[in-house]
Amino acid sequence: MVTMTYQHIQGGLQDGVLTVVFDRPDVLNSFNARMAEEVAAALREARENPAARAVLVTGNGRAFCAGQDLSEVLPHDGHSPDLGDVVQRQYSPIVHAIRTLEKPVVCAVNGVAAGAGANIAFACDLVLAAEDATFIQSFARIGLIPDSGGTFILPRLVGYQRAAALAMLGDKLDARTAKQWGLVYDVVPPTVLRDTSFDLSKRLAAMPTRALGLIKRGFNAGLRNDLDSQLALEAELQREAGNTDDYAEGVRAFVEKRKPRFQGR
Repeated sequence: MVTMTYQHIQGGLQDGVLTVVFDRPDVLNSFNARMAEEVAAALREARENPAARAVLVTGNGRAFCAGQDLSEVLPHDGHSPDLGDVVQRQYSPIVHAIRTLEKPVVCAVNGVAAGAGANIAFACDLVLAAEDATFIQSFARIGLIPDSGGTFILPRLVGYQRAAALAMLGDKLDARTAKQWGLVYDVVPPTVLRDTSFDLSKRLAAMPTRALGLIKRGFNAGLRNDLDSQLALEAELQREAGNTDDYAEGVRAFVEKRKPRFQGR
């Protein structure tokens, strides 16, 4: 396993999976500016390193991520910090990186996911949650709005009424309900979350990851395209996928009745 050195996250590359672990357990893995910079740096590594074919994001300790560390953004001398600047510097780059990374991103939610922590999880491609995990849009409780893609992603995942209830009431959502509402892919016992999520990530890393990235590109574009534009894009993406080594290998393996050996090319 190749490890990367950070202060507030743990990072490592094994079996094609780049794992990013939020590592401020004493404050429930809440974000400060340094942690946000490190997460963004790890996602850049995932984008630039061809050996990283999938990403797994999780948290250390009893929480996934409690959102922003409020001690870093407290009003001082009667003046409030520019929270818009905080969002633009810390959270928007992370969500943008996850959604535009043309590799699968798995999230393992191991406890509370609050505020930006919840919305970063929902930005990932496949979310596994421990049975005792909870999700909360905590913004309105302190007079704020959902950021980190929350106003974009939530309504698209659960519809307007449920998104409005989550954002405006700020109630906790348990893992089972989150699965029923389509916010998470699956719920597993907390004792097997880490192994299950890594196995899922490793499975994705062994697949034709160029095609998986093109699937993600198509899904992203489908959020804004009309039908004709999307059909045209599908033809373009299929043309690109059909020119990959992985497509050729997949066809050969099918004909030869053997397991394919995909390389992500």
